[in-house]
Amino acid sequence: MKLESIFSDLPTLETDRTILRKIRLEDAQDMFAYCSDDDVAKYTTWYKHLSIEDTKSFINHLLGRYELAKVSPWGIQDKLTGRLIGTCGFVQWNSEHASAELGYALSKTYWNQGYMTEIVKKIIDFGFTATGLIRIEARCLVDNIGSAMVMEKSGMRLEGVFRKVVYTKGIHQDLKVYSIIKPELL
Repeated sequence: MKLESIFSDLPTLETDRTILRKIRLEDAQDMFAYCSDDDVAKYTTWYKHLSIEDTKSFINHLLGRYELAKVSPWGIQDKLTGRLIGTCGFVQWNSEHASAELGYALSKTYWNQGYMTEIVKKIIDFGFTATGLIRIEARCLVDNIGSAMVMEKSGMRLEGVFRKVVYTKGIHQDLKVYSIIKPELL
């Protein structure tokens, strides 16, 4: 399946507790609340947002990706509060090999409650049923125990550790690589 046909109009998805939808400029304050948190940014490749302008710039970047039908994340909206509490989606896509990489971030308020596992499972299901993917992978810094648990609870298997594969925040770091393939869901 062509990338453009999947991302030309990112579909809204729903889990028990969240709505996965396109991010809007109106989400800036909610996004800034978690992107400016040291704990949330600790294990990411991006630096925490220092101002609302950082967040608006990032959202404008995403809006451009939506417009160009490029790989883009869903915003995670809490059904109870209506607030944006994170992002989740594909960060890399290889149509030739029917594989993609998944990435996510979540407000600390929602950690350790099963939200991200619920969301990742939904996006894995979407990837395999609606897009023809055969393989979905995700990576995390080796010290990010919470993210590793999300991947494991979502049915992904640890493939190994890529040593010093990413240079982020001034140092070369190791990444754990997890994956799930379509036949594992059957």
